[in-house]
Amino acid sequence: MDKKKIIIIAVLVAAIAAFFAFDLGQYLSFESLKERQADLQSYYQSNKLLMIVGFFLLYVAVAGASLPGAAILTLAAGAIFGFGTGLLLVSFASSIGATLAFIAARYLFSDSIRSKFGQRLKTIDRGIEKDGPFYLFALRLVPAFPFFVVNLIMALTKLPARTFYWVSQLGMLPGTAVYVNAGTQLATIDSASGILSPAVLGSFALLGIFPFIAKKIVAVIKARQVYKGWDKPKKFDDNIVVIGAGSGGLVTSLVGATVNAKVTLIEKHKMGGDCLNTGCVPSKALIKSAKTVHTASRATELGLKKMEVEFEFSEVMDRIHRVIKEVEPHDSVERYEGFGVNCVSGDATITSPWTVEVNGKTITTQNIVIATGARPFVPPIAGLDQVDYLTSDTLWELREQPKRLVVLGGGPIGSEITQSFQRLGTQVVQVERASRIMGREDPEISEMVMKRFRQEGVDLRVNHSAEAVRMDGDQAVLVCDHNGEKVDIPFDRILVAVGREARVTGFGMEKLNIPLTEKRTVEVNEFLQTKYPNIYAVGDVAGPYQFTHTAAHQAWYAGVNALFGHLKKFKADYSVIPWCTFTDPEVARVGLNETEAKEQGIEYEVTRFDIAELDRAIADEEAHGVVKILTKPGKDKILGVTFVGDHAGDLIAEFVLAMKTGAGLNKIIGTIHTYPTLAESNKYAAGEWKKAHKPEKVLEYLKRYFAWSRG
Repeated sequence: MDKKKIIIIAVLVAAIAAFFAFDLGQYLSFESLKERQADLQSYYQSNKLLMIVGFFLLYVAVAGASLPGAAILTLAAGAIFGFGTGLLLVSFASSIGATLAFIAARYLFSDSIRSKFGQRLKTIDRGIEKDGPFYLFALRLVPAFPFFVVNLIMALTKLPARTFYWVSQLGMLPGTAVYVNAGTQLATIDSASGILSPAVLGSFALLGIFPFIAKKIVAVIKARQVYKGWDKPKKFDDNIVVIGAGSGGLVTSLVGATVNAKVTLIEKHKMGGDCLNTGCVPSKALIKSAKTVHTASRATELGLKKMEVEFEFSEVMDRIHRVIKEVEPHDSVERYEGFGVNCVSGDATITSPWTVEVNGKTITTQNIVIATGARPFVPPIAGLDQVDYLTSDTLWELREQPKRLVVLGGGPIGSEITQSFQRLGTQVVQVERASRIMGREDPEISEMVMKRFRQEGVDLRVNHSAEAVRMDGDQAVLVCDHNGEKVDIPFDRILVAVGREARVTGFGMEKLNIPLTEKRTVEVNEFLQTKYPNIYAVGDVAGPYQFTHTAAHQAWYAGVNALFGHLKKFKADYSVIPWCTFTDPEVARVGLNETEAKEQGIEYEVTRFDIAELDRAIADEEAHGVVKILTKPGKDKILGVTFVGDHAGDLIAEFVLAMKTGAGLNKIIGTIHTYPTLAESNKYAAGEWKKAHKPEKVLEYLKRYFAWSRG
């Protein structure tokens, strides 16, 4: 920070210190105003111009320096000058003072804060660029919100000073009017009984309800802006139309049907969405078969001489489809129609904020929920279209087991498929352009999985960027860049598993100009509303997480907000979101890991428990993995847990519940866990935290006491 800024800050600090040191605030109190009310009014009558100029400059100074007393000055304006002149004076003085505070804060602090938190401020900047004046206007409409805080926060954004001024003046005007009016009434109070006068009580009632009125005003203004040009139907066929019958769509429909709302669910492909048909269910069925084969190969570790498993790959795939068929009734048309949902098969098209067309019929609806999910992302790799590449959608139609499989991508899907096919006897080459697979986890966690993959024979190629696919006669070859060198990887089949992209086209969103985020997901607010308050989005199409359980979680909020939002809306809660990658060992997580805590500048302590010390894990020949807990320094409050080991996805549930209910590690220590079970790992991990925080001084005193008691 340069000397000029330091001098300005010093002057401001000195001025504020003097304000409090000399108790100047006593002159900006209600009692002082009442005491001097008659004198001030008399002086104003004889020196109007001087009084107006002096008051104006005083108000600008108080507002500009963010000193307490602006509210009293506003009341004083009404008491001294009357409503019209008082409102005019305060409106301009408060806006000018606020703008001076805004400019000063931007000059003094913006550069230093942006240099430290610039990356995090990018999201705020995007919002300000798009809706900055509206956000500021909404804040200014609520007098209860400290205006000096608004000045400081907005100074750290890229909102232009000119915009800040005019929006502030406009937004503060209604609240200023209420305060000035209260001041005109306070001027008539001669005794305590005067406080009970209808006019005064009315003014204070306005102050109390104004934030709620302001909120409604903002909502109405925004709605009119958004819906301009659209004709709203006078009556509706449905309360909700849901597009997409995956996890998010099914739960939203169920929420609506449960409260007897009329709901139509439209699905163009298969009920159950990706999770049932191409994602969670088939992949876990494959993992189970592969793990059984792998367990047989470990017979000697279990004290057995030999176990042989014979299988046909096609029969393994048949079993996967059988599992899908067995789960299918849970998500079937028959079941949901039994709940009262109108299920329609066809391509849905949103034609207006209140109409959806399907199979040539237009349905009018009060609310629309977009739950169209996501699809595998296929990167533009030269020559990839020359081969019959696989994705997580098409993998399940394989009938012949490939001898050599290249898996592009080191995320959860790629890693689960890699290990499963390797265990079934395919030579798998996993290609990841980053330095490690499972990049969302801490480095040592990724390393545990990578070590296991290599032990099982996976040809793991990290720092390899796929550039092209070429054909050498009948042989397909993937060309990669590895630290500047070209590497050829021959293969029989290739699976593209580099991520998933939201399905945001083909059903009318473009016509309504519903905005997308940088990640090409539907942009929603904290209530899961899109640009149009009656159109919601949930699940993979909305993000920020692409998990089945998160889609279901969001769906509850969307359904309730759509049906009851006019009474009460609920913000979607992402504070405790667990997930698991079902490799072996499984990697489960909830809350923060170390990487994220460091990126966010959050202080933490780390506690570890090695699963190798757990009796049941030793007995099961699964003595590997770790429980890694992040807590607030010196406290047992859980910030996040990463669990690596057998059944980690099940075992982490105790930590999820603890975080959700606010229970700390001491509660887990005090909970009885069955012996011998893998669940004991949670208690032992909490015990490691307790050991690190034992009261050393108390224990020393106890040592002396017991020594004394022995004589």
